[in-house]
Amino acid sequence: MVDITETYVDSLALNSAAIKNGRDLVKKNSFPKLCLSDDRTLVFGECKGSGKEPYRCSADYIKPESPVFRCSCPSRQFPCKHILGLLYAYAAGAPFQTEDIPEEIADKREKVQKREDKKQESLAEGQTEPAAKRKTNKSALVKKIAAQLDGLQLLNKLVRDIVQTGLAGVDAKALRTLEEQAKQLGNYYLPGAQASFRELLQLLGQGNQRERDYTEAMDRLTYLHMLAKKSTEYLTARKENPDLSMATDSAIEELLGHAWQLAELKEAGLVLADAELLQLGFHSNTDEVRGEYVDEGWWIHLQTGAIYSSRHYRPFRAAKHIKEEDSMAAVVQAKECFVYPGDVNPRIRWESVSFREPQRGDWDIARSHSHRSYAEAVKMVKNQIKNPLSDKHPVVLLHASRLFRAGDTYAIADEAGKTIALSDLEHIGHPGTQLLPLLKDEHREGQAVLVMFGHDLDTGRLHAQPLGIVTDNGLVRLI
Repeated sequence: MVDITETYVDSLALNSAAIKNGRDLVKKNSFPKLCLSDDRTLVFGECKGSGKEPYRCSADYIKPESPVFRCSCPSRQFPCKHILGLLYAYAAGAPFQTEDIPEEIADKREKVQKREDKKQESLAEGQTEPAAKRKTNKSALVKKIAAQLDGLQLLNKLVRDIVQTGLAGVDAKALRTLEEQAKQLGNYYLPGAQASFRELLQLLGQGNQRERDYTEAMDRLTYLHMLAKKSTEYLTARKENPDLSMATDSAIEELLGHAWQLAELKEAGLVLADAELLQLGFHSNTDEVRGEYVDEGWWIHLQTGAIYSSRHYRPFRAAKHIKEEDSMAAVVQAKECFVYPGDVNPRIRWESVSFREPQRGDWDIARSHSHRSYAEAVKMVKNQIKNPLSDKHPVVLLHASRLFRAGDTYAIADEAGKTIALSDLEHIGHPGTQLLPLLKDEHREGQAVLVMFGHDLDTGRLHAQPLGIVTDNGLVRLI
């Protein structure tokens, strides 16, 4: 059975409310019966509910990598608060009595095993070779690409219309017309491009700080122009030769709106085997244009020192039924960690993981991977930001010889004396520098600082917001 800790149970919960409700059940002694099978593969029990009969809940670890949760309650959240409470009780060391596996669960196990045996028999009898990979329907692919190319022509036209009209000429009436035309992009398999164009329209419709908004709007128009240009070149090549694989050396597929399947990433070799990852930063935000909540984390791969990002999307309409991500203190151990095409901080995802508590050596390893030369780190960041289609807010782990006050704000310096000023970024929308005066003296020298860079379009200067400080024995989170 897996090591059931509070961190592990937290990771199973859909949201913070489910965590609280599960913990509350334990505090209220709502479990009159707590049981464990003799082979320790099944945790089960009974929980008091609103009715006369208690709810019967269980966590089946006959296959530790894919546990099965069951509960007799009518909740649509899964795992429900009763299962979470059962596991929290186990993690807290509550007394569990050893009992035989209930007959209904034993029957379900038997049915699953029979299906598995039958599957293995079929493979042994008629399939000595692995199943052939599903072939791409080239005709359908060419039709889809042709539609996407038509959509990119429309996007190019919309961008040109705005440029020819002038930003000041985009009034309320023009915005309504552009909104209607933007809806048409949804008919061309370009959800990513459509969302980016609608973000531009939202910016133009604000009218709060016109000069600043216009500067950002010009940057977004440049992005949309380059997206249409590069995507047209890329898709034209694929249309002429449908056997070409999807691009994995850039994020262009995702920018257009392709949702990568894990099987596609694995086929492309974009997998980290036996990865150990330590989260160094976490942030949640609301994307009004796309209509979803976004939970984003930044992780260091302990084996290589690469900084990856994880993004979890929860559409507004289904948010309460989708697991809400949270900050993670444990080391995540993934047999297979899938890497999306990207730039400095590629997105990662996994299907199943185990956890362990971080040791002092883990923090030492993380710190050893930090960039010691700011000149080299800044050069890398600038090269990414110069690319119109790249992420404009790369995250980098920097070694800080010292962290000090510089006028009204703070700065960090490398061993050569080169400094980087620290300030809050509008992109994050959550201040972090205000916490710097609260740091202990020992956290101001010889530590590693995780920063997010941003480019001020008005001044042309780079800004960096600290997200966290990696010390020799832990992490100080600043957002």
